[in-house]
Amino acid sequence: MTASLSRFPIPESLETLPEDIRGTILAVQEKAGFVPNVFLMLAHRPAEFRAFFAYHDALMERESDTLTKAEKEMIVVATSARNQCLYCVVAHGALVRIYSKDPLLADQVAINHRAAPLSERHRTMLDFALHCGLEVGELTETWRIRLGEAGFSQDDIWDIGAIAAFFSLSNRLVTLTGTPPNEEFYLMGRLPREK
Repeated sequence: MTASLSRFPIPESLETLPEDIRGTILAVQEKAGFVPNVFLMLAHRPAEFRAFFAYHDALMERESDTLTKAEKEMIVVATSARNQCLYCVVAHGALVRIYSKDPLLADQVAINHRAAPLSERHRTMLDFALHCGLEVGELTETWRIRLGEAGFSQDDIWDIGAIAAFFSLSNRLVTLTGTPPNEEFYLMGRLPREK
């Protein structure tokens, strides 16, 4: 492993990590075919690694009233783009492409979701995500009505705000550490998978 993955120390090998963290990383490697750099960067502090991924999974893997996995990842991409986080835009852009089966969507959301050919539901969702992730994030009655008219439940509203807030934290950590995206992320979901 190379120190260029972070401005802070990373594990010299997976064998030096606590068993639970090593298991998490190996499971991700098995599924993805590579180890995302953020896992190695966060392994610098095992307690924070555990807390980060516990909250990540609680938000992103939770069954939602109406939010799809693609929509959750769109929130990550829009927030990360505004926070200028290359790692998260590239990594989660790949997931938007995969979950939505649309090779153009992630780039459109990252550049300017307001100019992208999105539904009013998605535009409202991303407007609120940026309100939560970059501004004060208060859930006013105006926002509650607008989100309700777009079909979002109270739990969805929590999810949108929490995902935007969590990934604003993630964006700052990745920027702090200088962790680059894995090259594998760039082509994921852009071309049909080889069988």
